[in-house]
Amino acid sequence: MTKKGFPLLIACVWALFASGPVKAQVTPPRLPADRLDGPPLAEVLVLGSYHMGNPGRDIFNLKADDVLAPRRQAELRELVDVLARFRPTKIAIEASSNHAKIKQYQDYLAGKYELGADERDQVGFRLGKEMSLPKVYGIDIQEDFSYLTVQDYAKARGRDKELESLMANFGKASKDNDEFLKSHSVLQMLLRVNSSEADRRDLASYALFAHFGEEGDYAGALLLTDWYRRNIRIHTHLLNIIEPGDRVLVIYGYGHLRILRELVQADPTLKLRTLEEFAAAAK
Repeated sequence: MTKKGFPLLIACVWALFASGPVKAQVTPPRLPADRLDGPPLAEVLVLGSYHMGNPGRDIFNLKADDVLAPRRQAELRELVDVLARFRPTKIAIEASSNHAKIKQYQDYLAGKYELGADERDQVGFRLGKEMSLPKVYGIDIQEDFSYLTVQDYAKARGRDKELESLMANFGKASKDNDEFLKSHSVLQMLLRVNSSEADRRDLASYALFAHFGEEGDYAGALLLTDWYRRNIRIHTHLLNIIEPGDRVLVIYGYGHLRILRELVQADPTLKLRTLEEFAAAAK
C-alpha cells in the first residue's frame, strides 16, 4: 500500500468504529405464539378473473368482448355490488408494487384517469373508490417459465404428440369459456371460473406436466416448480399487506386461483371467503 493510501484506510476504519455496531433490520412480529389454534386474524377473498382487456399475455387467451359496452357495464355493476358485500378493507391486484396501475388508481380517485377495460380497473378501481379505499396494492411478481425445457424433453423422447395433446386441453378450456361468456353475464362467467370444479381442473392440467420427466431430467417438474414458486411469492406479498381485522380482496387471473386459495386456506391466521357465498347472499 502506498503512503497516500494509508491515511485513507485509517479514516475508513475510524469511521466504522465511530458509527457503532451495525444494527440488523428489525421487523415487528405479526404472529401470536399460538397461531395454529387461534381464530383467524383476517379474511381473504381470492377472485379469479378472465383478462377483460385482452392483454394476450398467456399462451391461450380468452377473447373477451367489449366490457365498456352498456350491457357489460350493467353486468359489472352487478358484480361490484356482490363484492361490496364482502366490505373489503384492502384490494390487491395483479401488478407489481411499483406498477403504473398503482398510481393510476390515485389518478382515478382524483378524477384524472378514466377506467379502461382491464379487470383491475373495472373491478378493483371501481370497488375501491366505492369503499373509500385510499390505495390499491400490487402483489405480483413475474417469473421465467421453463416450458421450452419441456418441449425439448418431449422432442428428444418422441413424445411431441403427447405434449401437444396436453396443450390442446388448455386451448379447449379457453374456447369453452369463450363460448360461455358470449351468452352469460360477467358475474355468471366469474362464478364459473371460480367454482371448485373449475379450479381443480385448472390445477390438474398443470399437474400433468410432471409426466414429462425422469430421474436426472425433471423438465416437467421444473415447470411446475416455476409456477408454484411464483404463486407462493405472490402469497408472501399478500401476507405483507395484511393487518389484523383486514378483509382483503385479491383480483387475479383465474389460472392462479387454486394455488392462491390453497395457501390462504392452509394458513390458520386467515379465513378464505369466496365469490359464490356473496353471490348467493345477494339473491
